[in-house]
Amino acid sequence: MKGAKRLGIRLGNWLTSTQGRELLGVPDWASVKGKRNYAMLAALLGCGLRRSELTRLTVSHLQQRDGPWAIVDLFGKGGHVRTVPVPAWVKVAIDSWLAIAGIDTGIIFRCVSRTGHVWGNRLSEKAVWWVVREYAKLVGIDNLAPHDLRRTAHGCVIPQEGNLNKSSFCSATGLWKLQNDTWVRGRDWCRQSTSTSGSNRQATHK
Repeated sequence: MKGAKRLGIRLGNWLTSTQGRELLGVPDWASVKGKRNYAMLAALLGCGLRRSELTRLTVSHLQQRDGPWAIVDLFGKGGHVRTVPVPAWVKVAIDSWLAIAGIDTGIIFRCVSRTGHVWGNRLSEKAVWWVVREYAKLVGIDNLAPHDLRRTAHGCVIPQEGNLNKSSFCSATGLWKLQNDTWVRGRDWCRQSTSTSGSNRQATHK
């Protein structure tokens, strides 16, 4: 029945804010492949993309709408078309990858050789799965899949503005809409720390 309340346990892996920070800290920013992999993780965690969407993401998808950046007209599961807001830290990560890769059009995420040469049209979905899996192992997270990062995006790890090494923990569920030049979520609250979480929730329900 539509709208019926679902009871049960939460399936899959869900990262904590600490685990999210650790995962984002694994890629080597000094290398071409490291910049690509960081941008991939950022897009999965910050935008909640599926790996199929990530591998099809193009430069033209990224558009600025009266200030905020967004992934526009993204074809997702079941042929649904949606617009996804892009946090500033994710845009910085993608721009850094595009700059070092020399990509200004077409598919964003492509293959990188051991010598740092960018080649091919796009990554495979299996390659995305491998990157997430291998980096997760390095921080002690077993059996992590790209879709687990999509789940975590509903409680997404968002680095503070101007500092990609630190992060706050923001929980965001529901749809995003652009209203009065501002991205608005269906339900929105932030837990910057345990001491402020209660006051934030009270402010949300006023």
